[in-house]
Amino acid sequence: MNLVDCKSALKTLESGLPIIFPTDTLPAIGCLPEFSNIIYEFKKRDKDKPLILMGSEHKQLIDYVNESAKKDYENIASKYWPGALTMVIPASERHTTIITSNDLTLGLRIPNSYMAQSLIRETGPLLTSSANLSGFKGSITVEGISQDFPSVKILGPIPWGKISGKASTIIFWKKSGDWRLIREGEVLVKELY
Repeated sequence: MNLVDCKSALKTLESGLPIIFPTDTLPAIGCLPEFSNIIYEFKKRDKDKPLILMGSEHKQLIDYVNESAKKDYENIASKYWPGALTMVIPASERHTTIITSNDLTLGLRIPNSYMAQSLIRETGPLLTSSANLSGFKGSITVEGISQDFPSVKILGPIPWGKISGKASTIIFWKKSGDWRLIREGEVLVKELY
C-alpha cells in the first residue's frame, strides 16, 4: 500500500500521476487538470465519460463557470456545498482546455471531507472520478482500493473518516433557473421538485 501525506501527494500530482483520496461519498482518484488522460488510463475508462472537477470551496471553482450560469452556480453552491452534489454547468471560455465532456460543460463538486478539502486546498482543483476500475463496483476501503490500483499512491493517514458509499447527486444546468436531475444520489435538490 502506497500511503502518502499531502506534501508527497502534491509532488506525485505535479509529476503527472494520480492520487486516491477519500471524499464524503466514494473514494476518488484525482489528477491535476492538465493530466486528465492518466485517470482514463488507470481506470480503463471510456473517453466519452467526463470527469468531475473538485475544489476545496466554491470560490475556488467559480472561474471555471461560464458567466451565463454564475448566478445559479452561486445559489446552489451556497445551499448544498460542501456535500454530495455535482453540478454540470457550462464551462468558462478560459478553461475549455480541461473539459473532458463533448458539450463544453464541466461537472463541479466540493466534497464534505476534511481530507479531500485539505488536499485540494494545497493542489488546486483536481479532475476526479470514483476510485474503481470502469465497469466494476469499487471498494470503499483502502485495502480494497490498493488491490485495484497497486501502483497509485493513496492519501493517508488511515483509517479514513466516514465514507457513505453512495454516489453524489448530479444536476445539469439548462438555462437560468432551470436545472435537470441526471442522477439521484444522497442529496435531494429542492429546486428541482
